[in-house]
Amino acid sequence: MPLTTQATPTTPTTYWLEHAWLGTHVEPGVAVDVADGRITAVRTGADTPPPGATTLRGLTLPGLANAHSHAFHRALRGTVQVGTGTFWTWREVMYSVADKLTPDSYYALARAVYAEMALAGITCVGEFHYLHHAPGGTRYRDPNAMGEALLAAAADAGIRITLLDTAYLSAGFGAPPNHHQLRFSDGTAESWAQRADALKDGHDRARIGAAIHSVRAVPAAQLATVAEWARGRQAPLHVHLSEQTAENDACRDAHGRTPTQLLSEHGVLGPRTTAVHATHLTGEDIELLGDSHTGVCMCPTTERDLADGIGPAARLQGRGSPLSLGSDSHAVIDLLEEARAMELDERLRTRTRGHWTAAALLRAASADGHAALGWEDAGTLEPGALADLTTIALDSVRTAGPLPRLGAETAVFAASAADVRHTIVGGRQIVRDGVHTLLADVPTALAESIAAVRG
Repeated sequence: MPLTTQATPTTPTTYWLEHAWLGTHVEPGVAVDVADGRITAVRTGADTPPPGATTLRGLTLPGLANAHSHAFHRALRGTVQVGTGTFWTWREVMYSVADKLTPDSYYALARAVYAEMALAGITCVGEFHYLHHAPGGTRYRDPNAMGEALLAAAADAGIRITLLDTAYLSAGFGAPPNHHQLRFSDGTAESWAQRADALKDGHDRARIGAAIHSVRAVPAAQLATVAEWARGRQAPLHVHLSEQTAENDACRDAHGRTPTQLLSEHGVLGPRTTAVHATHLTGEDIELLGDSHTGVCMCPTTERDLADGIGPAARLQGRGSPLSLGSDSHAVIDLLEEARAMELDERLRTRTRGHWTAAALLRAASADGHAALGWEDAGTLEPGALADLTTIALDSVRTAGPLPRLGAETAVFAASAADVRHTIVGGRQIVRDGVHTLLADVPTALAESIAAVRG
């Protein structure tokens, strides 16, 4: 598989933003100077483009962060929407795709998926990676061949990645992995840690983190091993939490407590940890997560596609949990839709409006998502930040009409991924006028790579 490490530009560049969201408001006429992949200056009051500047028409935001991805799930789009079922029947279809992947076919699929993300304005992805080994659990010659394929795929699609290498050891509360899950398992947390130790940050756009798949997939006595591995490296740690009521019931049967309580007792919670979904929580669970400042990644398009439920996002944030957003199963890849859905789902649940401002939802999709992935220096338009930008058209059939000063509201409540015109990562334009600059035909790359794993 090719790996084209995208060098950070060293030539100073200026981008002129017709309109820019600066975290609290939309500012017209902003010049952003970039050098060595970072913003060096943000100059307001620039009514016209400075000489030599690249013009970005529309509303420019900080690059969006997709804090929760399973790249191979993209092959399920359309297929799993046929008929009825539950999360558990969906999982059987997911296994059938996982069984067919190789390092080469995973690279091809993930590169296309990450290119789709770039087209949607996503500049950084958190890849929750548990597909480690060959069918039957045999290790590849390079035990991290699958993870390296994902790192290469992100590099060649031009976006940043935090590879959240995932411990997945059990079919459920001590039960051995089933025949599908043998590909996921390292046997013990200690063996997982030894393999994960060999993963290195491949270039300036990749970082390595850790994940506990879930309390059902990592025995309680081994949770601390994964948490200590992440803590020792000051790396982000993610975990699927209470996505299903069946998981909560099984955890209570096995341990006499909720999954959140179990994670808390074994030292998993904390500011570097992000709980994904957190859908079915007790009041005490919310207190444990919020008081420990554990982040929560909501994935509304997947949660509604799988009929999982609506998590208590507003209560969690109010208690102290920062919120981020992810596209998870990639039923759609659209961080603006995830932001919109979090607010609209809460409206349906409570029958009241206005739980988050548009600015708060954009922060969840940008700065707070990057922080959850270990990129605290991204997600803002200010000097010193990584020069990752996303520009949304304000003249499409979805966005035309509102005043430009209402650009944040227009982006969240009207725009879609189809309105992304430009995506810049490290000062380099990865998407220009809606076209990916590194992968000319993303739809064909998706179709061919998905066909290859459907068999």
